[in-house]
Amino acid sequence: MKVAILSDCYLPRLGGIEVQVHDLATRLVTAGHAAEVFTATAGPAGERGGHVEVIDGVRVHRMAIPLPGGVPVNPLAPPEVARRLREGGFDVAHVQMGVVSPFATDMARVALSVGLPTAVTWHCVLGVSRPLFAALGSARRWARSGAALSAVSSMAAARVADIAGGADVRVLGDGIDAARWAPSVPRMPSADGVVRVTSALRLARRKRPGAIVDVLDRARRLLPADVGLEAHVFGDGPQRPVLQSRLRARGMSSWVHLRGRVSREELREAHHGADAYLSPARLEAFGIAALEARTAGLPVVARAGTGVEDFVTDGVGGLLADDDEGLARALVRLATDTDLRVAIARHNATVPPPQDWPAVVEATLAEYRRAGAP
Repeated sequence: MKVAILSDCYLPRLGGIEVQVHDLATRLVTAGHAAEVFTATAGPAGERGGHVEVIDGVRVHRMAIPLPGGVPVNPLAPPEVARRLREGGFDVAHVQMGVVSPFATDMARVALSVGLPTAVTWHCVLGVSRPLFAALGSARRWARSGAALSAVSSMAAARVADIAGGADVRVLGDGIDAARWAPSVPRMPSADGVVRVTSALRLARRKRPGAIVDVLDRARRLLPADVGLEAHVFGDGPQRPVLQSRLRARGMSSWVHLRGRVSREELREAHHGADAYLSPARLEAFGIAALEARTAGLPVVARAGTGVEDFVTDGVGGLLADDDEGLARALVRLATDTDLRVAIARHNATVPPPQDWPAVVEATLAEYRRAGAP
């Protein structure tokens, strides 16, 4: 099968959609299919204007135009993309939707207009913007035109169904290389008695990085004085100076460390040396960082009602809470209940999540067939 994957964002930008689209394309190629990516993101050296390059065996069409800040938008792209789709011998188009995706929205229309079977996947939570998207009616029109609609979690899929007039919206979760992230042995309590917490996220407001400071501060106040607590926050973004200032003001800089952006290998090793993972996001469509931590054997502490619930069962793969106070108390429970912490860590280290890449590739191909691909 030859697949056209269409996304506003792609590497070298770093984020959940960018990395997932890259990994999906390469996994499809590894499985014997052909995949090409069409994106409004410029290349590492500024390649744009329809430039084509091959990255990890995948042809990437850089449809970017010069815009301030490299914003991945190109309203002029549809005619040229339509030509390439018609002449490229593609069997199916797979459109990747984010919170604001003008390029992907155009690409869904283009793919359907040239007669390609089309799958559309949402990687976001439709919150306050849901009435606007419902009024625009794009999802309803795509569904009526035969597109297969999906979202990355059960929670996200329910919200897409609301704007799609009750259309059948399936769950197509993000994928992970479970063997790559799994620890060689389950994590045991450290000899020094310190409970180590990791968190990985973009330090931007919508990810609520400030809540990490609040939750950790509250947990430290609730913990007995003889229980050590240490936290390592991975990721970068515009909120980093704010977090540094808050940590200094609260006297937390000695035990909460902002590690910045690291490689997947470095993050994996950090998880393998930790005891728990904290995810503070309220609007988490999926939570690939939490899935990585869970697959690395860490008990996950996260908000209930998010996409994390698709791979973390409360009390089995981690602890879920309704609010930040609940997150703090969940951390305290894990820190003081060694048996519970070890049991969850053992489960996560030995039971792979259902989102292992082979299963996700098969589910993706099923969506393509549902859209009408051969």
